[in-house]
Amino acid sequence: MPDMVPSGARPTILVVEDEVPLLTLLRYNLEKQGFRVEEASDGQEALLRVAETKPDLVLLDWMLPQLSGLEVCRQLRRRPATRDLPIIMVTARTEQQDSVRALDIGADDYISKPFAMDGLLARIRALLRRAGSVATRGTLAFRDLSMDQDAHRVSRNGRALHLGPTEYRLLEFLMQHPGRVFAREQLLDAVWGRDIHVEPRTVDVHVRRLRKAINGPGEDDVIRTVRSAGYALDVETG
Repeated sequence: MPDMVPSGARPTILVVEDEVPLLTLLRYNLEKQGFRVEEASDGQEALLRVAETKPDLVLLDWMLPQLSGLEVCRQLRRRPATRDLPIIMVTARTEQQDSVRALDIGADDYISKPFAMDGLLARIRALLRRAGSVATRGTLAFRDLSMDQDAHRVSRNGRALHLGPTEYRLLEFLMQHPGRVFAREQLLDAVWGRDIHVEPRTVDVHVRRLRKAINGPGEDDVIRTVRSAGYALDVETG
């Protein structure tokens, strides 16, 4: 799975959010990436959950019942045990002075609703790496293809490749299993997730896009189509 937490390292994210649909969405996406998720629906509960679970990061809504997210952040920063706890403030407020206020109170980062999930996940991973909670993931390589998983960059023969999010995840999965043939259904489960309903032929569309992005003039096609079976990161021989 793309950008997943390495095996054996499952940081805990405390999501403090009183909007149930958003809470459910965040839990789904965070767990899909390999994080353990705890929940709190108001400011008082958030402080209790931090003491109980000792999370690695807090995703903290600004507007909360009981205590505001700002007050929760302020109290956590006053306590020696949570002085350095990574905190991302999430809010519908978009004024620049609001972000400045959140950062001044002690939040490490600030993101406004609505937000792109990929962007939020990238911020979470960056903060956890800085805090030492997630090990760096290194580089994947196949022939002249190279993928820096931490920088989220792909290159071939030294030239940068520009991939969409789905093509990136597809290539990452294939590079983790070079030479192995995967059926469309297996790729759907691995890249899109078991709970996402997507037609198997969608895989063909994204494979075509991936080929176009990574195969330059005169370069071998590194994605092999196996008739009636699926696709592999491999090169035709003979």
